[in-house]
Amino acid sequence: MAPGIPAAMERPHFIGIGGAGMSGIAKILAQRGAKVAGSDAKESGTAEALRALGATVHIGHAAGNLADDASCVVVSSAIRPDNPELVRAAELSVPVVHRSDALASLMGGLRAIAVAGTHGKTTTTSMLAVALSELNLAPSYAIGGDLAGPGTNAVHGEGEIFVAEADESDRSFQKYDPEVAIVLNVELDHHANYASMDEIYESFEAFADKIVPGGTLVISADQPGAVELTGRVRARSSVNVVTYGESDSADVRVHRITPRGLTSEVTVLLNGKFLTFTVSVPGRHYALNAVAALAAGVAVGLPAHNLASALGAYTGVKRRLQLKGEAAGVQVIDSYAHHPTEMTADLEAMRGAVSDARLLVVFQPHLFSRTQELGTEMGQALALADASIVLDIYPAREDPIPGITSELIIDAARAAGADATAVRDKDAVPGVVAGMAKPGDIVLTMGAGDVTDLGPRILEHLSS
Repeated sequence: MAPGIPAAMERPHFIGIGGAGMSGIAKILAQRGAKVAGSDAKESGTAEALRALGATVHIGHAAGNLADDASCVVVSSAIRPDNPELVRAAELSVPVVHRSDALASLMGGLRAIAVAGTHGKTTTTSMLAVALSELNLAPSYAIGGDLAGPGTNAVHGEGEIFVAEADESDRSFQKYDPEVAIVLNVELDHHANYASMDEIYESFEAFADKIVPGGTLVISADQPGAVELTGRVRARSSVNVVTYGESDSADVRVHRITPRGLTSEVTVLLNGKFLTFTVSVPGRHYALNAVAALAAGVAVGLPAHNLASALGAYTGVKRRLQLKGEAAGVQVIDSYAHHPTEMTADLEAMRGAVSDARLLVVFQPHLFSRTQELGTEMGQALALADASIVLDIYPAREDPIPGITSELIIDAARAAGADATAVRDKDAVPGVVAGMAKPGDIVLTMGAGDVTDLGPRILEHLSS
């Protein structure tokens, strides 16, 4: 039932094809039969997965990577104007398509569910993808992380529903026309693109305005920014609004969340009836993500009871409190959390799940601009750990900002009573952690950069 290849996407070339968002679009196009090509900075499992689907993946960026017959070049906001493949595209007059426009074209003709928010997008999108698949609805989906079960971030399905993670960081989520839009939270982040909360609200309002006539906005009734956005949307739009959360005013009200080790049991009041289901990952924030997914599924007409049962099949996303292994009695878990709210939520989730364990954190700040604005809050979040190692800032797409280093976070952590230590040499971290950890401890690698690579190396040092 899903449509074929959109016009101009028959022979796409992706610059940065290995990225989470870019690779998902490339995979779906390859599965639909497009002749996909692209380049990435380094070899990866994602590159191999794309090749297995028939895509051509070059390692390194060079003008010669772009085929003369490419129908378009797909870029993300992270691609710089002087990229040699982008320069070559201009010379050949090959159309340049932003990642969000490419994703929007894939959703054409389908019932789209777009998941937005400052954090929780990947988890909630994944929960919906797994639940809809469990119900044999064959959804298409594009997610910013790999599912722990199917092990991929994107699938072309034959069903009528397309679930997509909607990125607010560069305002690209305003390109979509969803039947259902989810807004999990609204906070100030992405400081290179937003100067104030007013700009954030305006961006999310524009996203809500794109909901198709008769569609639904599913939004948190608890988070202050989401509550403010709800008032703004209701004042200017006739879109259906369904709120969820622990607030007494919520349309889908969370009655109880009961931690059960590394899972939770959630009871909600929906349409006057109580409904209880299991969420197979720990933490209150993940339970609330599942309730948002439930509300969105009901909004597209799915039976609540069936959907609630199917949500129990979700077992996690890579890098979202993912257990990497255990050695010498120490568990090593990986977290993508990089915003203070996410950090606090994951640390509290681990505290609630294993209250007797000592929690050691290896934190890598992500982006100079985020550290400049939120470094103090990051340090305060680390006070929830028993001890923290803080790495240098992972720059990603940014150039350094004079005077902004990870010392800002360490100073804030110590001021909050935390035991925080700087380790500038990433290669030294596994040995340092192995020297600190004792049987029964939990080590949490945390951040959106390459800190995730340290988990296996820490386990090796612990084993030896």
